[in-house]
Amino acid sequence: MSAPTAPQRPRLALFDLDHTLLPLDSDHGWGEFSIAIGWCDRTEFGRRNDEFFADYLAGRLDVPDYVRFATAAVVQRGPEAAAAAHARFMDEVIRPAMTPAALQLVQGHLDAGDTVVITSATNEFVTRPIAEAFGVQELVATSLARDAQGWFTGEIDGIPNMREGKVVRMDAWLAARGLSWSDVETTFYSDSMNDVPLLEKVDHPVATNPDTRLRALAQERGWRVLDLFTETP
Repeated sequence: MSAPTAPQRPRLALFDLDHTLLPLDSDHGWGEFSIAIGWCDRTEFGRRNDEFFADYLAGRLDVPDYVRFATAAVVQRGPEAAAAAHARFMDEVIRPAMTPAALQLVQGHLDAGDTVVITSATNEFVTRPIAEAFGVQELVATSLARDAQGWFTGEIDGIPNMREGKVVRMDAWLAARGLSWSDVETTFYSDSMNDVPLLEKVDHPVATNPDTRLRALAQERGWRVLDLFTETP
């Protein structure tokens, strides 16, 4: 008589967003869009936005400082104007960049019954509508503090969802659902060396559109490499 098989663990598919599902950086893109619609000064804001982006790529971004900078115009303009501007951002910048391959990859996990989570260092104001456009309801992003009226203050609420913070935030996400890492079978797609802590944590790390350093690490570790924008997933 054969031994009973262990029950299959629920599957959890985690996705980084910028340069993983999108061939652009949504945070930097929102800054450029803010300039284009006249919310920010081209010269000074553009210069600082580019500097922060370079710091992110180098793994040295001061997240609280960046979030104050990046959300200042949103905080000042208020909820209605910000929502209208973001709707334009989605139509003019984000949706044209959403490739069939990326949509297919996410939808494949949804169709398989996996729980899909987008986990992004970019703040929740920028990323929530993008996650929804991919058909994903579960978003773990850098959270923004709110004032008594419920509007953003420009400060971060809790731990930035970046580097080791992504693991901490996913720990909390699982715990809130009565789960631990051993209870779920996890896959994580990311392009970034910033995400190595979470790539090392999951069962199935996938280096997706990786830069040179992450590609080399993935090959060394035997991780799957997916060039999402040049091949069929």
